[in-house]
Amino acid sequence: MFSKNKNKMPSKIDTLIGAGTRIEGNIHFSGGLRVDGIVNGDINEAPGAVGALVLSEQAQVEGAVTVSHLVLNGNVVGPVRANEFIELQPKSRIVGDVYYKSLEMHTGAVIEGKLVPLADSNDAPQIKMVEN
Repeated sequence: MFSKNKNKMPSKIDTLIGAGTRIEGNIHFSGGLRVDGIVNGDINEAPGAVGALVLSEQAQVEGAVTVSHLVLNGNVVGPVRANEFIELQPKSRIVGDVYYKSLEMHTGAVIEGKLVPLADSNDAPQIKMVEN
């Protein structure tokens, strides 16, 4: 039911926004981005690129997030769109709607919004609940 290759995130992090760093404005990236700080603005992968975003437990984002792959353990206030895969770890919190193709949600993760599946004509969206 779940293909490991399909949901596997790229392992390379090209850019780090460290703890104690605050970004005011939108971010466009390609490759891997890890955020440990605060972003007030939208985070998007570059057009035509496949991006992997990791938001750590310390991360706070106020704005829309649109990426292919997302691992979240921090806070997002705004809509989240994961075109391929999203993993919501135990301390993640989203205040906004979540658009997903494949979703893995750990016990403790919180979503205050709607879950909206992004399904191809051939594929049904996948949801996996994980208990710790």
